[in-house]
Amino acid sequence: MRLGVSMYLDLPYARELGHVVEAAGVVTPAGVMEGHDVPACVLTSVIYWLQKEKGADHSLAMLDGLRKKSLEGGEYCCNEGCEVVGHVKDFKVCPQCKTARYCGAACQKEHWNAGGHKDACGTFGAFSFW
Repeated sequence: MRLGVSMYLDLPYARELGHVVEAAGVVTPAGVMEGHDVPACVLTSVIYWLQKEKGADHSLAMLDGLRKKSLEGGEYCCNEGCEVVGHVKDFKVCPQCKTARYCGAACQKEHWNAGGHKDACGTFGAFSFW
């Protein structure tokens, strides 16, 4: 996944890796910084990486899509078949791998028992973080 999108979604370590102290050359037309549930300093770095990866025009369209999804909510639960829609901050992250997100304990347990996350996580300790 691209670094800018990973930073926007607050995936593990992405914000630390992608932080840009001086985002030289970042094109931010009026209104671009408004309506995001992301700190302004993170958003500036996100714009920097999106522009670096896709160019200014495409990056602003992608940023607008991320803003819409963050406002409307999306399906962030890692359990296949789960249709819970919400905001990324409402989904708990696995404390071991810090990558898998779940809407609740039931989905986490189901995904773990099906082997979906157990194989990917690499940890075999306690699986509940609620």
